[in-house]
Amino acid sequence: MVPNMISTSGVSLSYGSQKLFDDVNIKFVPGNCYGLIGANGAGKSTFLKILSGENSSYKGTVTVTPGERIAFLRQDHFTFDDEDVLKTVILGQPRLSAIIAEKDALYAKPDFSEADGARAGELEALFAELRGWEAESDAAVLLAGLGIGTELHAKKMRELRDTEKLKVLLAQALFGQPDILLLDEPTNHLDVAAIRWLEEFLIECDKTVIVVSHDRHFLNQICTHMADIDFGKIQLYTGNYDFWYESSQLALKQAQEKKKRAEEKAEELKAFIARFSANASKSRQATSRKKQLEKLSLEEIKPSTRKYPFVGFKAEREAGDRLLSVEKLSKSIDGTKVLDNVSFTLKKGDKAVFVGDTELAVTTLFGILAGELSPDSGQVAWGVTTSRSYFPKDNSRYFDGVDLNLIDWLRQYSPDQNENFVRGFLGRMLFSGDEALKKTKVLSGGERVRCMLSRMMLSESNVLILDGPTNHLDLESITSVNNGLIRFTGTVLFSSHDQQFIQTVANRVIEVGARGCSDFEKPYEDYLTEKLRGGFAKARA
Repeated sequence: MVPNMISTSGVSLSYGSQKLFDDVNIKFVPGNCYGLIGANGAGKSTFLKILSGENSSYKGTVTVTPGERIAFLRQDHFTFDDEDVLKTVILGQPRLSAIIAEKDALYAKPDFSEADGARAGELEALFAELRGWEAESDAAVLLAGLGIGTELHAKKMRELRDTEKLKVLLAQALFGQPDILLLDEPTNHLDVAAIRWLEEFLIECDKTVIVVSHDRHFLNQICTHMADIDFGKIQLYTGNYDFWYESSQLALKQAQEKKKRAEEKAEELKAFIARFSANASKSRQATSRKKQLEKLSLEEIKPSTRKYPFVGFKAEREAGDRLLSVEKLSKSIDGTKVLDNVSFTLKKGDKAVFVGDTELAVTTLFGILAGELSPDSGQVAWGVTTSRSYFPKDNSRYFDGVDLNLIDWLRQYSPDQNENFVRGFLGRMLFSGDEALKKTKVLSGGERVRCMLSRMMLSESNVLILDGPTNHLDLESITSVNNGLIRFTGTVLFSSHDQQFIQTVANRVIEVGARGCSDFEKPYEDYLTEKLRGGFAKARA
């Protein structure tokens, strides 16, 4: 029997002089979940389209075991606008949908013939075989898991909000147990409860799953393998994203200091063997180390070509113990109250993640704390020793209408006006050589974020306020910002959708919004556990 799988042979694809893939030979098998990773522009989404059959401009072949059904998550908000929500999900299984349509057309005929009856019988058998009788309930279960209530099932897709539409499209991709599931950024705009449900669904899935995501926690939870696009090839590695990252960093370090590191490791292993070989209780371990010595190599993990910006915040002076007090803060935007009676205090060294009923609530609060908005009522009192730097979610005012190259743009915020100093700083943020002469008006979203982070680092403030710093960033930059905030010894107020980012940085969670304020002085994972169980109680006012 031919094993169920999807594979490529000699797949190559170029756009002009840019070569995305060259002679890619790879095999994906059932029971595994593959995280497709690579630098921005490496071709992750393009490769998924090649596997799905949507992109046919490549050379080589894609082979799918006969009879296997591929489902591909499409994030087109408008394709199914005229369809009911429940029907849109069932359309994810085209064969069943076609049978339903033909069956309905037959039964609607005014002159139903004997031949029609025979065909209807065939269709009914196929309908039952494909779980047609359970289709609506199966679709409803998927929708419920993603947070789409039954009151929306009969509505037209056009009546849903964009975030709700994306959940329906995800349910459509998952519907009917496809043999091969291709997911491009499936967690975009999902709330935490929906992400956790999706994680559990994919962990239990025994089919072939290939996913592109910038959510490291999601990749770590679901992936059995990483498929790394680098050097124009795709290399498979066993393990989740963190395992791949740590291994690739070790491989890079060893490549940089190959001879020295190898000699040091060899001496360490030899010393271990000499010390413990005679000890019966350790003999098995010593034998293992001896084998390790003989195979001293990291050739299976290649050093990655991807570059990580350097993100390091340091405070010019230490803040005093009296850091921030917020009392009974309220604010309305366009007649709608987004903050009401918000009160909390922060102490030196706190790293608090802020969450809210809406993103606008957190963004409004940060604007007030940064002094860019005024509250309708209430007070904000910063300690006299604090110095603050603000990263707004919308950074357009720093770039739109500004006709400067990056050196001159960053020089505005630099205490050292020397060009070599500014160039050195930009180089650490991956703007080296001619990249430092790019005009700000042509920067991508991710490049703007790196510029804003550079501005913050130059300020040497002891309090950082960051509203969505991981938005628009690739995995490499997210990792660098994450590590930079972990190392920072000052105080951080931030928001983010990246679960791993929050879990590794935050030591408390503060909920704000039109229903007041709740302060949870414990790790984010504990907060989520209580929140998802419905047991999160409002803290003191």
